[in-house]
Amino acid sequence: MKQDILLRIQKNFPLVKKPFEAIAKELNITEDEVIKIVQEEKDNKIIRQTSAIFDTKSLGYKSSLVAFEIDEDKIDEAIKIINSHPGVSHNYERNHKFNIWFTCAVSPNSKLGLEKTIEILANLTKANDFIMLPTLKLFKISVKLDTTGKEDKKEKVKHKRKKEITLTSLHYDVIKLLQNDIEIVSKPFQNIIDTLDIDYELFFDIVQQLSDSGIMRRFASILNHRKAGFNANAMVVWDVDEQKGEDIGKIAAAFSAVSHCYLRPKYPNWPYNLFTMIHGKTTEDTNNVIEDIAQEIEYKSKMPLYSSREFKKVRLKYFTDDEDNWESHILKKLCA
Repeated sequence: MKQDILLRIQKNFPLVKKPFEAIAKELNITEDEVIKIVQEEKDNKIIRQTSAIFDTKSLGYKSSLVAFEIDEDKIDEAIKIINSHPGVSHNYERNHKFNIWFTCAVSPNSKLGLEKTIEILANLTKANDFIMLPTLKLFKISVKLDTTGKEDKKEKVKHKRKKEITLTSLHYDVIKLLQNDIEIVSKPFQNIIDTLDIDYELFFDIVQQLSDSGIMRRFASILNHRKAGFNANAMVVWDVDEQKGEDIGKIAAAFSAVSHCYLRPKYPNWPYNLFTMIHGKTTEDTNNVIEDIAQEIEYKSKMPLYSSREFKKVRLKYFTDDEDNWESHILKKLCA
Protein backbone atom coordinates (compact mmCIF):
# COMPACT_ATOMS: atom_id res chain seq x y z
CA MET A 1 0.00 0.00 0.00
CA LYS A 2 2.81 2.39 0.89
CA GLN A 3 4.43 1.94 -2.54
CA ASP A 4 1.10 2.55 -4.28
CA ILE A 5 0.64 5.81 -2.37
CA LEU A 6 4.16 6.95 -3.19
CA LEU A 7 3.60 6.31 -6.90
CA ARG A 8 0.20 8.02 -6.81
CA ILE A 9 1.45 11.27 -5.24
CA GLN A 10 4.38 11.44 -7.68
CA LYS A 11 2.16 11.09 -10.72
CA ASN A 12 -0.60 13.58 -10.05
CA PHE A 13 -1.37 14.83 -6.57
CA PRO A 14 -5.14 15.42 -6.20
CA LEU A 15 -5.91 19.13 -6.38
CA VAL A 16 -8.98 19.07 -4.19
CA LYS A 17 -9.88 20.39 -0.75
CA LYS A 18 -9.01 17.07 0.95
CA PRO A 19 -6.46 15.32 -1.32
CA PHE A 20 -5.52 12.54 1.10
CA GLU A 21 -9.18 11.61 1.44
CA ALA A 22 -9.37 11.38 -2.37
CA ILE A 23 -6.37 9.01 -2.42
CA ALA A 24 -7.88 6.98 0.42
CA LYS A 25 -11.11 6.44 -1.54
CA GLU A 26 -9.11 5.23 -4.57
CA LEU A 27 -7.21 2.71 -2.43
CA ASN A 28 -10.15 1.74 -0.21
CA ILE A 29 -8.48 2.80 3.04
CA THR A 30 -9.03 5.70 5.43
CA GLU A 31 -7.78 9.26 5.10
CA ASP A 32 -5.95 8.92 8.43
CA GLU A 33 -4.07 5.88 7.11
CA VAL A 34 -2.92 7.79 4.03
CA ILE A 35 -1.83 10.80 6.08
CA LYS A 36 0.06 8.55 8.51
CA ILE A 37 1.93 6.77 5.69
CA VAL A 38 2.78 9.99 3.85
CA GLN A 39 3.97 11.69 7.05
CA GLU A 40 6.15 8.69 7.93
CA GLU A 41 7.72 8.72 4.47
CA LYS A 42 8.37 12.44 4.81
CA ASP A 43 9.91 11.96 8.26
CA ASN A 44 12.09 9.20 6.81
CA LYS A 45 13.26 11.63 4.07
CA ILE A 46 11.76 9.41 1.36
CA ILE A 47 9.48 12.27 0.28
CA ARG A 48 11.57 15.34 -0.42
CA GLN A 49 8.81 17.83 -1.15
CA THR A 50 5.20 18.11 -2.30
CA SER A 51 4.44 21.30 -4.18
CA ALA A 52 3.76 22.84 -7.57
CA ILE A 53 6.33 22.36 -10.32
CA PHE A 54 6.41 25.43 -12.53
CA ASP A 55 7.78 25.93 -16.03
CA THR A 56 10.77 28.24 -15.66
CA LYS A 57 10.60 29.63 -19.19
CA SER A 58 6.88 30.41 -18.97
CA LEU A 59 7.56 32.61 -15.94
CA GLY A 60 10.14 34.63 -17.84
CA TYR A 61 13.20 33.00 -16.28
CA LYS A 62 16.25 31.95 -18.31
CA SER A 63 18.00 28.74 -17.33
CA SER A 64 20.68 26.33 -18.44
CA LEU A 65 22.47 23.17 -17.50
CA VAL A 66 26.11 24.08 -16.86
CA ALA A 67 29.25 21.96 -16.57
CA PHE A 68 32.43 23.19 -14.87
CA GLU A 69 35.87 21.64 -14.88
CA ILE A 70 37.14 22.14 -11.33
CA ASP A 71 40.43 20.90 -9.88
CA GLU A 72 39.87 18.25 -7.23
CA ASP A 73 41.39 20.33 -4.43
CA LYS A 74 39.12 23.29 -5.26
CA ILE A 75 35.81 21.45 -5.39
CA ASP A 76 34.66 22.09 -1.81
CA GLU A 77 35.12 25.86 -2.05
CA ALA A 78 33.66 25.92 -5.57
CA ILE A 79 30.51 24.16 -4.39
CA LYS A 80 29.94 26.77 -1.68
CA ILE A 81 30.20 29.53 -4.27
CA ILE A 82 27.95 27.85 -6.84
CA ASN A 83 25.32 26.78 -4.30
CA SER A 84 25.14 30.31 -2.87
CA HIS A 85 23.30 31.43 -6.02
CA PRO A 86 19.54 31.09 -5.34
CA GLY A 87 18.90 30.08 -8.96
CA VAL A 88 21.05 26.96 -8.63
CA SER A 89 18.59 24.16 -7.88
CA HIS A 90 20.60 21.02 -8.73
CA ASN A 91 24.32 20.44 -8.35
CA TYR A 92 26.20 17.14 -8.75
CA GLU A 93 29.67 15.74 -9.17
CA ARG A 94 29.87 13.41 -12.18
CA ASN A 95 32.52 11.07 -13.59
CA HIS A 96 34.02 13.25 -16.32
CA LYS A 97 36.65 15.97 -16.91
CA PHE A 98 33.68 18.32 -16.63
CA ASN A 99 33.04 17.16 -13.10
CA ILE A 100 30.62 19.69 -11.61
CA TRP A 101 27.16 19.82 -13.18
CA PHE A 102 24.48 22.25 -12.08
CA THR A 103 21.37 24.02 -13.29
CA CYS A 104 21.12 27.77 -12.96
CA ALA A 105 18.18 30.10 -13.58
CA VAL A 106 17.87 33.87 -13.43
CA SER A 107 14.73 35.96 -13.28
CA PRO A 108 13.60 38.51 -15.89
CA ASN A 109 14.73 41.21 -13.42
CA SER A 110 18.29 39.90 -13.11
CA LYS A 111 20.89 42.68 -13.33
CA LEU A 112 23.53 40.26 -14.61
CA GLY A 113 21.61 37.91 -16.88
CA LEU A 114 22.34 34.21 -17.26
CA GLU A 115 25.55 34.29 -19.31
CA LYS A 116 27.24 36.92 -17.12
CA THR A 117 26.17 35.05 -13.98
CA ILE A 118 27.83 31.85 -15.22
CA GLU A 119 30.98 33.75 -16.21
CA ILE A 120 31.21 35.24 -12.72
CA LEU A 121 30.69 31.84 -11.09
CA ALA A 122 33.38 30.35 -13.34
CA ASN A 123 35.84 33.07 -12.32
CA LEU A 124 35.02 32.86 -8.62
CA THR A 125 35.38 29.06 -8.59
CA LYS A 126 38.58 29.16 -10.69
CA ALA A 127 37.04 26.77 -13.20
CA ASN A 128 39.51 25.55 -15.83
CA ASP A 129 36.77 25.38 -18.43
CA PHE A 130 32.97 25.39 -18.67
CA ILE A 131 30.15 24.82 -21.11
CA MET A 132 26.57 26.07 -21.06
CA LEU A 133 23.97 23.57 -22.25
CA PRO A 134 20.58 25.29 -22.53
CA THR A 135 17.53 23.34 -23.65
CA LEU A 136 17.00 23.44 -27.41
CA LYS A 137 14.11 20.96 -27.36
CA LEU A 138 12.30 19.48 -24.38
CA PHE A 139 10.86 16.02 -24.89
CA LYS A 140 10.12 15.06 -21.31
CA ILE A 141 10.52 16.27 -17.75
CA SER A 142 8.67 14.16 -15.23
CA VAL A 143 10.33 12.40 -12.32
CA LYS A 144 8.20 9.39 -11.33
CA LEU A 145 10.13 6.65 -9.60
CA ASP A 146 8.44 3.27 -10.03
CA THR A 147 8.11 2.36 -6.35
CA THR A 148 5.73 -0.52 -7.15
CA GLY A 149 7.77 -2.28 -9.83
CA LYS A 150 4.54 -2.62 -11.81
CA GLU A 151 4.92 0.18 -14.34
CA ASP A 152 5.34 -0.58 -18.04
CA LYS A 153 8.78 -0.19 -19.61
CA LYS A 154 7.39 2.50 -21.89
CA GLU A 155 4.84 5.25 -21.50
CA LYS A 156 3.07 7.71 -23.72
CA VAL A 157 4.52 11.18 -23.28
CA LYS A 158 1.68 13.68 -23.42
CA HIS A 159 2.09 17.27 -24.53
CA LYS A 160 -1.10 19.14 -23.82
CA ARG A 161 -2.16 22.18 -25.78
CA LYS A 162 -1.50 25.34 -23.79
CA LYS A 163 -4.05 28.09 -23.23
CA GLU A 164 -2.81 31.66 -23.17
CA ILE A 165 -3.54 33.59 -19.99
CA THR A 166 -2.64 37.02 -18.65
CA LEU A 167 -1.14 36.74 -15.19
CA THR A 168 -2.70 38.97 -12.56
CA SER A 169 -1.39 39.87 -9.11
CA LEU A 170 -3.53 37.05 -7.72
CA HIS A 171 -1.89 34.54 -10.06
CA TYR A 172 1.53 35.65 -8.81
CA ASP A 173 0.38 35.44 -5.19
CA VAL A 174 -0.84 31.87 -5.74
CA ILE A 175 2.41 30.92 -7.51
CA LYS A 176 4.51 32.23 -4.61
CA LEU A 177 2.54 30.14 -2.10
CA LEU A 178 1.93 27.07 -4.25
CA GLN A 179 5.70 26.53 -4.68
CA ASN A 180 6.07 25.87 -0.94
CA ASP A 181 6.11 22.36 0.53
CA ILE A 182 2.66 21.45 1.86
CA GLU A 183 1.86 20.23 5.35
CA ILE A 184 0.67 16.64 5.55
CA VAL A 185 -2.76 17.47 6.97
CA SER A 186 -6.33 16.87 5.86
CA LYS A 187 -6.64 20.32 4.23
CA PRO A 188 -3.10 21.21 3.09
CA PHE A 189 -4.23 24.18 0.96
CA GLN A 190 -6.13 25.86 3.79
CA ASN A 191 -3.18 28.11 4.69
CA ILE A 192 -3.15 29.53 1.13
CA ILE A 193 -6.89 30.14 1.31
CA ASP A 194 -6.48 31.95 4.63
CA THR A 195 -3.41 33.93 3.56
CA LEU A 196 -4.99 35.21 0.35
CA ASP A 197 -8.50 35.49 1.85
CA ILE A 198 -10.12 33.67 -1.07
CA ASP A 199 -12.39 30.64 -1.26
CA TYR A 200 -11.52 27.17 -2.54
CA GLU A 201 -13.48 27.62 -5.75
CA LEU A 202 -11.44 30.64 -6.81
CA PHE A 203 -8.18 29.04 -5.65
CA PHE A 204 -8.67 25.86 -7.66
CA ASP A 205 -9.85 27.91 -10.65
CA ILE A 206 -6.54 29.83 -10.56
CA VAL A 207 -4.59 26.58 -10.18
CA GLN A 208 -6.44 25.10 -13.18
CA GLN A 209 -5.61 28.18 -15.24
CA LEU A 210 -1.94 27.84 -14.35
CA SER A 211 -2.06 24.18 -15.35
CA ASP A 212 -3.94 24.76 -18.61
CA SER A 213 -1.47 27.46 -19.63
CA GLY A 214 1.53 25.21 -18.97
CA ILE A 215 2.91 27.62 -16.38
CA MET A 216 2.39 24.92 -13.75
CA ARG A 217 3.62 21.65 -15.20
CA ARG A 218 2.09 19.62 -12.38
CA PHE A 219 1.60 19.41 -8.64
CA ALA A 220 3.34 16.38 -7.20
CA SER A 221 5.60 14.83 -4.62
CA ILE A 222 9.29 14.44 -5.41
CA LEU A 223 11.13 11.58 -3.76
CA ASN A 224 14.69 11.43 -2.55
CA HIS A 225 16.07 8.99 -5.13
CA ARG A 226 18.63 7.27 -2.97
CA LYS A 227 16.40 7.12 0.12
CA ALA A 228 13.72 5.55 -2.08
CA GLY A 229 16.16 2.85 -3.21
CA PHE A 230 17.10 4.30 -6.61
CA ASN A 231 20.86 4.40 -6.19
CA ALA A 232 22.02 4.22 -9.82
CA ASN A 233 21.09 7.52 -11.41
CA ALA A 234 22.85 8.35 -14.66
CA MET A 235 22.75 11.30 -17.01
CA VAL A 236 23.31 9.51 -20.30
CA VAL A 237 24.47 11.72 -23.16
CA TRP A 238 24.26 10.73 -26.81
CA ASP A 239 25.79 12.09 -29.99
CA VAL A 240 22.92 12.06 -32.47
CA ASP A 241 22.36 13.57 -35.90
CA GLU A 242 20.96 17.07 -35.35
CA GLN A 243 18.64 16.69 -38.33
CA LYS A 244 17.10 13.56 -36.78
CA GLY A 245 17.30 14.75 -33.19
CA GLU A 246 13.61 15.42 -32.72
CA ASP A 247 12.51 11.95 -33.84
CA ILE A 248 15.26 10.27 -31.83
CA GLY A 249 14.44 12.28 -28.71
CA LYS A 250 10.81 11.20 -28.81
CA ILE A 251 11.84 7.54 -28.90
CA ALA A 252 14.18 7.91 -25.92
CA ALA A 253 11.62 9.92 -23.91
CA ALA A 254 9.07 7.09 -24.19
CA PHE A 255 11.05 4.91 -21.77
CA SER A 256 9.45 5.11 -18.32
CA ALA A 257 12.83 5.07 -16.54
CA VAL A 258 13.79 8.26 -18.40
CA SER A 259 12.70 11.23 -16.31
CA HIS A 260 14.30 14.02 -18.35
CA CYS A 261 15.01 14.12 -22.07
CA TYR A 262 16.38 17.14 -23.95
CA LEU A 263 18.27 18.25 -27.02
CA ARG A 264 21.15 20.57 -26.11
CA PRO A 265 23.93 22.24 -28.16
CA LYS A 266 27.18 20.58 -29.21
CA TYR A 267 30.64 22.12 -28.83
CA PRO A 268 34.09 21.22 -30.23
CA ASN A 269 34.97 19.79 -26.80
CA TRP A 270 31.49 18.32 -26.22
CA PRO A 271 29.92 16.27 -29.06
CA TYR A 272 26.83 15.09 -27.17
CA ASN A 273 23.46 16.73 -27.80
CA LEU A 274 20.78 14.30 -26.54
CA PHE A 275 20.48 14.10 -22.77
CA THR A 276 18.50 11.40 -20.96
CA MET A 277 18.28 11.16 -17.18
CA ILE A 278 17.76 7.54 -16.14
CA HIS A 279 16.89 6.27 -12.66
CA GLY A 280 17.51 2.69 -11.61
CA LYS A 281 17.69 0.79 -8.34
CA THR A 282 20.96 -0.82 -9.42
CA THR A 283 23.66 -0.05 -11.98
CA GLU A 284 22.54 -3.18 -13.82
CA ASP A 285 18.96 -1.83 -14.02
CA THR A 286 20.17 1.49 -15.38
CA ASN A 287 22.56 -0.11 -17.85
CA ASN A 288 19.75 -2.34 -19.12
CA VAL A 289 17.64 0.73 -19.86
CA ILE A 290 20.59 2.38 -21.62
CA GLU A 291 21.04 -0.66 -23.81
CA ASP A 292 17.31 -0.87 -24.54
CA ILE A 293 17.37 2.74 -25.74
CA ALA A 294 20.55 2.08 -27.73
CA GLN A 295 18.74 -0.71 -29.57
CA GLU A 296 16.03 1.67 -30.73
CA ILE A 297 17.79 4.91 -31.63
CA GLU A 298 20.42 5.91 -34.15
CA TYR A 299 23.49 7.45 -32.49
CA LYS A 300 27.23 7.89 -33.05
CA SER A 301 28.39 7.50 -29.46
CA LYS A 302 27.03 7.56 -25.92
CA MET A 303 28.36 8.12 -22.41
CA PRO A 304 26.70 7.49 -19.01
CA LEU A 305 27.64 10.08 -16.40
CA TYR A 306 26.82 8.74 -12.96
CA SER A 307 26.41 11.17 -10.08
CA SER A 308 28.99 10.42 -7.38
CA ARG A 309 27.97 13.24 -5.04
CA GLU A 310 24.85 15.37 -4.68
CA PHE A 311 25.64 18.90 -3.50
CA LYS A 312 22.26 20.54 -3.90
CA LYS A 313 18.76 19.54 -4.94
CA VAL A 314 15.94 21.96 -4.21
CA ARG A 315 12.96 23.44 -5.99
CA LEU A 316 13.69 26.78 -7.62
CA LYS A 317 11.94 29.56 -5.69
CA TYR A 318 10.32 32.13 -7.95
CA PHE A 319 9.77 35.84 -7.32
CA THR A 320 11.78 36.25 -4.12
CA ASP A 321 14.39 38.86 -3.13
CA ASP A 322 17.16 36.25 -2.92
CA GLU A 323 18.54 36.81 -6.42
CA ASP A 324 18.66 40.58 -6.01
CA ASN A 325 20.47 40.20 -2.69
CA TRP A 326 23.00 37.76 -4.21
CA GLU A 327 23.70 39.97 -7.21
CA SER A 328 24.08 43.10 -5.08
CA HIS A 329 26.54 41.27 -2.82
CA ILE A 330 28.55 39.94 -5.78
CA LEU A 331 28.66 43.29 -7.57
CA LYS A 332 29.95 45.00 -4.42
CA LYS A 333 32.55 42.25 -4.03
CA LEU A 334 33.71 42.60 -7.64
CA CYS A 335 33.91 46.38 -7.39
CA ALA A 336 35.80 46.36 -4.09
